[in-house]
Amino acid sequence: MVAFKNRYMVMEVYLDPNNDLGKDDPIIITQYNVSKAIKDSILTNFGECGLASSLGSLQVKYVNPITKICIIRTSRADYQQVWAAITMVRSIGNCSVLFNLLDLSGSIRACRDAALRCDEAKFEQYKVMKGEHLTTETTQQMKNYFEKIKVLEH
Repeated sequence: MVAFKNRYMVMEVYLDPNNDLGKDDPIIITQYNVSKAIKDSILTNFGECGLASSLGSLQVKYVNPITKICIIRTSRADYQQVWAAITMVRSIGNCSVLFNLLDLSGSIRACRDAALRCDEAKFEQYKVMKGEHLTTETTQQMKNYFEKIKVLEH
């Protein structure tokens, strides 16, 4: 028996800073939003056949709406196609976005560790940026996301 080979991508989502300057975040990044944007991009750029080939293993495993870090799983055979489609995503909902690949790995453990390091560093930046306006609710949410990422498995 041969194990199914996957690739895991740690991605950072950049929101357009010029979009709705009055709001904190014009859109809340969720697993559903990210997954739909990627699938729409695959369909647009690679057609129905490209979408069908990648749907079997494509999954958004983790999304942190505070730090905008996400983990995406795809098959080893299709990861370049999915990566290309992700780079062509220009909006989620009505909000302009850009994706930045932070880490690419063949195992969930290595990807989980890289995502945890990135999440912790981004949250430190977030705390400095918010300063005294940081609520205990947000801090508790981040602790929950850290726990969620630590127990991430296949």
